[in-house]
Amino acid sequence: MRHLKRGRGAAGVCSPVRQLPLQALVMTALAWSEALALKQPRMDQTHREFVELLQQLDAAAADPARDLLPLVRELQSHTEAHFAQEERWMADIDFAAQNCHSLQHAQVLKVLAEVPRLLAEKDDRELGRVLSDELGKWFVVHAQTMDAALAELMLERGYDPDTGRLLQPLPAAEVPPALITGCGGARCS
Repeated sequence: MRHLKRGRGAAGVCSPVRQLPLQALVMTALAWSEALALKQPRMDQTHREFVELLQQLDAAAADPARDLLPLVRELQSHTEAHFAQEERWMADIDFAAQNCHSLQHAQVLKVLAEVPRLLAEKDDRELGRVLSDELGKWFVVHAQTMDAALAELMLERGYDPDTGRLLQPLPAAEVPPALITGCGGARCS
């Protein structure tokens, strides 16, 4: 995760962030909204739970009496199961193992695996706030792009996430010749 103290100026060169009023610097936890809903009930429920865990982490980071480590471990465990579920769905509808959606999952899991160690070394409340904020920002984009493409493809293929079956398999003439290696959207391969 990146640090929030510097921004990118022209040509990608680091430049100081402009001064903002104090209230603009206060991070707020991501809240669930229908803009995040993808009309796949199991996916939407898992996403709601993820957002709730980010909210809990943000609240705990603001309360010096609360221990962040159990919440981070719960977030890590939930996220592992969340991503494993999506990975199963992608495999069932012919995504290649190394697609950009899966690569994003791997990066987030890598970050989450480091946080308990960092918290064990130093109880850093700011780490909890930054983790909640950055995962929230990442999640909005991920859900509205990668997960939206997955949900759409599941619908197109008649995939039932509860049974793992394709209820309306594509006719042989429409089956892609290779596994999907991009994000699954119209602009990806």
